[in-house]
Parts: sequence; C-alpha cells; structure tokens
Amino acid sequence: MSAKPFQYLYGPVPSRRLGRSLGIDLVPYKTCTYDCIYCQLGKTTEKTIERRDYVPVSGVLDELAEKLASGAPCDYITLAGSGEPTLHACLEELIRKIKEMTGIPIAVITNGSLLYLPEVRESLMRADLVVPSLDAGDAVLFEYVNRPHPDIIFERMAEGLVEFGRRYEGCLWLEVLLVSGVTGLASEAKKIAAWAKKINAGKIQLGTVNRPACEDFACAVDARQMKTLVGLFPGEVDMLENDRPADLAPTGPTDTTDSDILSLLARRPCTLEGLCSGLGLKPQDAVKRIERLIALGRASTKRNGRTVFYIQAERGV
Repeated sequence: MSAKPFQYLYGPVPSRRLGRSLGIDLVPYKTCTYDCIYCQLGKTTEKTIERRDYVPVSGVLDELAEKLASGAPCDYITLAGSGEPTLHACLEELIRKIKEMTGIPIAVITNGSLLYLPEVRESLMRADLVVPSLDAGDAVLFEYVNRPHPDIIFERMAEGLVEFGRRYEGCLWLEVLLVSGVTGLASEAKKIAAWAKKINAGKIQLGTVNRPACEDFACAVDARQMKTLVGLFPGEVDMLENDRPADLAPTGPTDTTDSDILSLLARRPCTLEGLCSGLGLKPQDAVKRIERLIALGRASTKRNGRTVFYIQAERGV
C-alpha cells in the first residue's frame, strides 16, 4: 500500500454489477455536465462541457502501477468517480495505456451526455464495458431530473447514445434510474424505453434512488411499481433492487489506511458492508476505524430509510 494517499485511484469499490471495481477519478470533485437531483455526491460545483486534461495521465498510470504491484484484487478498472469522466480530454490515450499495463477489463461509467461528440465516442471504443445513463425520455424531464449544462440538448444527447450503440463493439449496458412520481410513472418510463430500444444496449440496468440523494424530493420508486416498469423495457433488463454489493469476502490481512477509507467515502457513500467488501476489512475492524474517523470529524453518517451510509465529512481533509 502506498505510503501517501492516492490522488486518482480509490477502492476497490464493492459493486453488485462489477464485483471489486478499482476506481479511477479523472476530474475534480463534482465537475460534471449534469447536476442530477438524485446524485449521491451532492450538488455539482462546476457544471461544464469543456474537455481538457483535468489530471495528468502519467500520474494516473504511476498510481495504477503501484496499486497493481500491491496485488490488490479487482475485477474491473473503472473510469468513473466524482464527476463525468468523458470530460477528460486524454481518455482515449489513458485507456490504451492501461491496456498495455494489464489484462484487467476496463469499464467506463458515464452519464452519456457528451456522446453526441464524435471524439468522445471514439475515445471509448477500446473500453471493454461502457455504461451510459438515460434518466428521461423527453426534454422536459431531462431538464428536471438531470439539470444539464445549457449547451446539452436532449435530442442531440439521446441521438449520440444511439450512434454510439451502432458503432461500439464492446459490452454496452444502459443504466436507467427512475425517480418516484417523476420518471417512475409508466407513461414516462415508456418514453425512456422507446429510446432504449433505439440504443440497442446488450442489457438495461433499471434502478431507483437507493443512496442519500442531492435533493430530498428525489425518492425511490416502490418495489412493486419497479417490477411493473421492468416489463416496459426491451431486451434483457436487470433490476437493481437494492444497494447490496456482490458477495465479496474480506481478502485477509489488510494494510488499508484511513486515507483509503476516506478516499472511497468521498466518491461513494458506503454501508459498513460496502466498506468491508470493497477494502477487504473485517467488520469489527471497520467499525473501529469508522467510529474513530467520525470522532475526529473526518467522516459522518447519513440515512436513507433504515440504511446507514458513511460519507466523508469534509472535502480535502
């Protein structure tokens, strides 16, 4: 384990979809094209469509080499994090160089907002798995749910997803997150499903709000309603019913640092189970560590229903 905290890497994150996912953060905290009402990380602090080199490729690769050398187990290297990864201008170069380092598959979790740009579509062609999002079926609810940068137009964004689906030869999953009373209505879900059919993803991952959201009014769709809505979508549909991560046992003795824990919590609120499975901690150790961080004012808790999530108390601590 590194003697100093990683700047760009975090996790592995426990993921129901990807197993142990080693995350790479390519933009500063909450630099995004959207300001979604359901975002688990809070409000966007820099809403932009400017693509530039937000972090140095060499720095990312150095950290990745160190992490891989440590033997940390992971199933995917995932470009995601605390903002929109396709804003990073050197994304194509980074994916190519990671593939020269390791055979671990690369996933890109994106909101899909910039796929109308040919250069963004091209930058993702060598990724093994791409998971874009589509949370609304028309411009009105797109503006309400995603609160996009003013230069992002719904029809153009959605057509970008369709064009990417036509050309991309890797594994494409479309993520759809529904909000109660908004897009969780059958009439609105049908609109999203019509676009999903055009995008022709290998799988649709249908979910709802399950972590503390940016806005209090962004609430989960009832489980029974979700099961009804699944039938409106084409092809294979995987309903993400809850936040339970994959069944990942602790990996044995660990030298996980407090900085590793805080780095994960800054990018993804976690339950105790999530901390244990993602960082290889035993439950009793995780409890002691997180209680100490809370006592120091470096971590805090937030509830979503009956579930307790741990989050980083302050950025930059």
